[in-house]
Amino acid sequence: MRRTRTISWEDPVATARAAAQMSGLEALEAIRDGRLPPPPIAELLGFSPLALGHGRAVFEAKPDESHYNPIGVVHGGLAATMLDSAMGCAVQTTLPAGSGFTTLELKVSFVRAITRDTGPVRCEGRVVHGGRTVATTEGRVVAQETGKLLAHGSATCLVFSTNGNADPA
Repeated sequence: MRRTRTISWEDPVATARAAAQMSGLEALEAIRDGRLPPPPIAELLGFSPLALGHGRAVFEAKPDESHYNPIGVVHGGLAATMLDSAMGCAVQTTLPAGSGFTTLELKVSFVRAITRDTGPVRCEGRVVHGGRTVATTEGRVVAQETGKLLAHGSATCLVFSTNGNADPA
């Protein structure tokens, strides 16, 4: 039986420009609270922010068949993308307006397979070190119903000034 999934999103460049006028935490809270639209990747993969605080970001997703790979389980890219997002956003929560970040390095370890039967998964990212130009983070993906660890990772992020421009290039 053929299945479909329709995705829609708003202009991410306009959102980035609006967010650049806010601190990182304010911008993420605006996305969480619906005052700014979510990024297209979150719409595509179906994850959203649950909790935000200084140096911390938590995301949730409900894995389904649209996340499956050819071997019949959720593609590791879902956990990797959630980790990259939660860990990066943990860094973002520490940044003032006019600052941005990008991931320089991402390490992910997959511990258990995720399937549609896993139920909702939660990914938490935390800043380990927040410097002026480099920040390091760690994160964990767990099954909400069982608390079992599914994946974990770490990242190194470059912090930079956007000078009011959401495009660092």
